[in-house]
Amino acid sequence: MKAPLQWGVFFCLKIALDINMENYKNKILVTGGAGYIGSHTCIALHEAGYEVVIYDNLSNSSFEAVNRVSSLIGQPIDFIEGDIRDADSLRQVFVAHRFFGVIHFAGLKAVGESVAKPLMYYDNNVSGTITLLKIMAEYEVKKLVFSSSATVYGDPEILPINEDSPRSCTNPYGQSKLTVEHVLEDLALSDNSWSLIPLRYFNPVGAHPSGQIGEDPNDIPNNLMPYISQVAVGKLDKLSIFGDDYATVDGTGVRDFIHVTDLAQGHVAALNYLKQQKQSLGFLPINLGSGKGTSVLELVRAFSAVSAKDIPFQFVGRRAGDIASCYASADKAQELLGWKASLSITDMCQDTWRWQSINPNGYNSI
Repeated sequence: MKAPLQWGVFFCLKIALDINMENYKNKILVTGGAGYIGSHTCIALHEAGYEVVIYDNLSNSSFEAVNRVSSLIGQPIDFIEGDIRDADSLRQVFVAHRFFGVIHFAGLKAVGESVAKPLMYYDNNVSGTITLLKIMAEYEVKKLVFSSSATVYGDPEILPINEDSPRSCTNPYGQSKLTVEHVLEDLALSDNSWSLIPLRYFNPVGAHPSGQIGEDPNDIPNNLMPYISQVAVGKLDKLSIFGDDYATVDGTGVRDFIHVTDLAQGHVAALNYLKQQKQSLGFLPINLGSGKGTSVLELVRAFSAVSAKDIPFQFVGRRAGDIASCYASADKAQELLGWKASLSITDMCQDTWRWQSINPNGYNSI
């Protein structure tokens, strides 16, 4: 009688261990998860079966976004207010939870502000990431998906841009992203137990199809799409288009716009890829873009058609540091992650307009 009992205990323990291991593989820390891309990614992670813990200091995001994410997924989401530069606060999070990995969005992101306040950007974006990595190493969590940027490519020599293209930067924001990439590269070289995937985004736009979460700039928008949508809703008078003499289809700058929900799915695909690997990956940069270029004027016309609103604009001089064209080769993402952008410019404009119409003042509309 003892042997069956012993085997029964063994199988119960094994089942409990398997359940705990599966829970471990599904728990993800999302720094900056209350932000624009982070909030959309938290929804995609939940839909894919991941358990999310958000860590955010709310410096350029809103707790209302967390509330709305909870409403959209139908359950409370675990939220911790904290700064990535605060090692003690991070340590408490890692003591309380056992994570499979980290998706790291937390960072300052305004190019103009970075030029005016470079030390603030290097302190938050670079020093904060180093602190996060130290705590991750302390608790043996060595899988990271990092929110990088196509700005690390500078003015591209060849289009489309692939992951082997030369890297350079023209502003402190971009330089902070590139510096973090160098940190990740050196870390992977020094310790082959790390798996570090910097996802180099091109131009995220759009909003959740519900219209409940979207891009909500703290002040006058730095990015093109929220500026256009705020002109359409009457918050801003007109759009200034910087330069009409580039060597492009209509003289205006060309960029690779990607729907934020496509981008969110890219993060899920990166995590799924990490779960599939039996060995560490080291440093593995991957572009996330549509692979297509759209000019500023083409985007303005598409948004006007969707919203049935005139978008007044004026041409002004080029901005220092701006480039003519930038769009991705996303072949590596499709080959390794099985990911490909699927939503069109029309989809991006429709979802942005729905968000802006429902929330003319962003999360402060309530």
